[in-house]
Amino acid sequence: MSDFFYVWLRQTLRGTFPSLFATVAVPKAEELVATPYRHGGKEGAEKFFLDGMTAAMHNIADKAHGAFPVTIYYAFKQSDTGSDGTASTGWETFIAAVLRAGFAIHGTWPMRTELGNRMIGSGTNALASSIILVCRRRPDDALQIPRREFQRELKEVLGEALEAMLGGADGASPIAPVDLAQAAIGPGMGVFSQYAAVLESNGEPMSVKTALMLINRQVDEVLGGETFDADTNFCLGWFDEVGFGTGAFGNADVLARAKATSVDAVKHAGVLASDGGKVRLLKPDEYPADWDPQSDNRTPVWEALHQLIRAYNAGGESTAGMLLARMPEKSGDIRRLAYWLYNACAERKRLPEEARAYNELITAWHAIEAASHDVGHVNVQGSLDV
Repeated sequence: MSDFFYVWLRQTLRGTFPSLFATVAVPKAEELVATPYRHGGKEGAEKFFLDGMTAAMHNIADKAHGAFPVTIYYAFKQSDTGSDGTASTGWETFIAAVLRAGFAIHGTWPMRTELGNRMIGSGTNALASSIILVCRRRPDDALQIPRREFQRELKEVLGEALEAMLGGADGASPIAPVDLAQAAIGPGMGVFSQYAAVLESNGEPMSVKTALMLINRQVDEVLGGETFDADTNFCLGWFDEVGFGTGAFGNADVLARAKATSVDAVKHAGVLASDGGKVRLLKPDEYPADWDPQSDNRTPVWEALHQLIRAYNAGGESTAGMLLARMPEKSGDIRRLAYWLYNACAERKRLPEEARAYNELITAWHAIEAASHDVGHVNVQGSLDV
């Protein structure tokens, strides 16, 4: 884009600014981007970016006033999920540069500024969103701590922060699942970056990549992928294997036994189709519209969540609120499962349509809950004024 305008500006302004327009095209050697073909490969590109960004961040840190935070706008690239977890190399490199410059990170907030259907994003790992980092200078006398102490503090701080994000605060709707992973980095990196170093068992400083992996692992632990009822735990395991696709009955039977349930029991719960030696999970639009949790004697959280999605898709917040009013005790677990499934669909399974359904439900959660209160919770004892 810069070259497009440069050639025309050069023709008209070269005589006025000869040094500025000396080259035929825009000079790119000093452009601070990690482009492998300019630097002899991926490692050279990362080193160039890290060194240059560190120098830039040092200049910002030197001029930052201690009384005010520094906000940095970063264009975030889509993450890649591998055997060792979910990561984005450019993001890790950028955070490492910020920390090396002497900053401590106090918050990260995502802004969805990029369209997925734009030309450059078609079929590529292009920009997914933008991130606002909130930073302050790290004290010069910051301590070093061992990995075990970092994990203990991370669990405590991140647990409280995630509880506020998942449940909403001050009447606000819970944070959207699509934003949770990035928002959680803020308090997590806040713990990591307040110290001069977090030391591994061999005495080496912990890398930013390892810290991000531990933060993501703690998020998964809070969401509780295996801490629901037995039927839901089976559904989670089966979904992890085949999604909403079809699998062999024998494999489902083995998994069900491991989760302390049975295929027949899960089918009886109304979340599974089993026929001809094949098993599959029902999609939300396959659930019966006349379902009543008050008369259902076996209601796993999985069923409650997908029935709520069906109701929301059919009649919006008011219809979903009427259904939630009949099972208010499952509200917290429904939200937690929706977050877990969003992450599974968006990161591991690559199921954008399914991910969107979970994200939309949580985004509308405050209005759904308000609608449920308007209806009045069923079978919940009210207060008694004496």
